[in-house]
Amino acid sequence: MPRYKVILEFDGGPFVGWQAQANGRAVQQALEDAVVKFSGETVTVFSAGRTDAGVHALAMPAHFDLERPRDPGVIRDALNFHLKPDPVAVLEAEEVAADFHTRFSATARRYRYRIVNRRAPLTLEAGRAWRLAPPIDADAMNRAAQVLVGRHDFTTFRASTCQAATPVKTLNSIAVDRRGDDVFIETAARSFLHHQVRSMAGALAEVGMGRWSVADFEAAFRAADRTRCAQVAPPEGLYFIGAEYA
Repeated sequence: MPRYKVILEFDGGPFVGWQAQANGRAVQQALEDAVVKFSGETVTVFSAGRTDAGVHALAMPAHFDLERPRDPGVIRDALNFHLKPDPVAVLEAEEVAADFHTRFSATARRYRYRIVNRRAPLTLEAGRAWRLAPPIDADAMNRAAQVLVGRHDFTTFRASTCQAATPVKTLNSIAVDRRGDDVFIETAARSFLHHQVRSMAGALAEVGMGRWSVADFEAAFRAADRTRCAQVAPPEGLYFIGAEYA
């Protein structure tokens, strides 16, 4: 039974998240429906990450098994045809080893959080970034963020509903930089806690707007206390941008 890996781009706005559930349409459901229409086979599609409602992806790996071999180019094009009108695109498809798993084989996952720093409301970019009107100091945000690198207790930046066995995670990297009106927070780790990236982004935004000092940010983080977290940044600014494999 051949296994296929696909790379997905999607707008998370219309979806309840990646994982299929009873309260609305999920990205997983859209892709599984497209596989049925293309091949006549009912499959389970596994992804490298489980995004929340409203979160987007630029390059989300996913995999599924088919009963017989298919040309990867045909799979890509057929899925894109049957995914319409859902805002999901298959960018690439390839056959992979039977023991490859997009979730468990991943050595790192990368996210980007996008803030648009301007007074005017978003029109063309509505639903695709978090607009903040006050001037933002991205350099101060980047200085504050570096305390997060390494193995730490991330309780402050963990959702109260998080089901992870431990709040201890290892953050490989995080960087904040400004490009025009855009302020990007990019981070990588093997795995993240529920709402971790959005919680970190919300707290870093407090530093950027001058409401918190770098020392305030570090103190909140070191407290390992969820009540010390700032507002959680909204989902529309978050993008899954890739996964790494050995």
